Amino acid sequence: MTHHTASSPVISLTNLRKRFGVGEAEQYALDGVDLTVEKGEFIAIMGPSGCGKTTLLNIIGLLDQPTEGEYLLDGKSVEDLSNSKRARIRAKQIGFIFQNFNLIERLNVLENVALPLAYSSMPHLKRLVAASDMLKNFHLGEREYYMPWQLSGGQTQRVAIARALVNDPSIILADEPTGNLDSRSSHVIMEELSEVHKKGNTIIMVTHNPNLTTYASRVITMLDGKIDTDTKDLTIEKPKVAEKKPLGKASKKAAPKAKKKRAKKVKKS
Repeated sequence: MTHHTASSPVISLTNLRKRFGVGEAEQYALDGVDLTVEKGEFIAIMGPSGCGKTTLLNIIGLLDQPTEGEYLLDGKSVEDLSNSKRARIRAKQIGFIFQNFNLIERLNVLENVALPLAYSSMPHLKRLVAASDMLKNFHLGEREYYMPWQLSGGQTQRVAIARALVNDPSIILADEPTGNLDSRSSHVIMEELSEVHKKGNTIIMVTHNPNLTTYASRVITMLDGKIDTDTKDLTIEKPKVAEKKPLGKASKKAAPKAKKKRAKKVKKS
């Protein structure tokens, strides 16, 4: 895993543009995006369909290339990287979590999770051991030899997260990670991602669900291929619940005094 200094952002995008089509059909999926991501941030990206969220995530994950602009990963330009070099960076530094899970149906759970390690020099048996250890972290040790179609939606997504983390990436990219899950499974998945974030990983998540932004330290909204709003340090609002405790104690103490006053009035009469 790459080491970063406090002054060196993990990701730096300058005037990023992505154009599709030619002539009258030409349109920009990204139209001048400037974005800096520091190590350890948990960023939620929101916006209507077609605003450029997934395109931005694909470019950050080296699955696509911009038409114009500069992309620095760990302070180095990715513009001239070969396809094989991009694949190696993805294998070592970036973990992907997709809405549709993208598990390989003909492989069992253990083999699916071990798949990203195929790019490493690790022997096959050690890859399976590493995958098994990762599955145990997500309470899926008993499902190692299940096939993907034998899992629930929540279990399948947890397998996908285990696969994304098995190569110890520094960056996690999640595209609608709870999009196909019910509210209970969504909560479990977001708690898992929150724990991953607490360990120091940088997470960039695309979502349509505003409730999920409470897990993020920074929320970005996009519109027409541009960043519309960028809000940081959302966690400062969370401690409000604890402030209610003294009020409860005070009200309990006040109750006996009221009884005493009533008692005195009864004696006078």
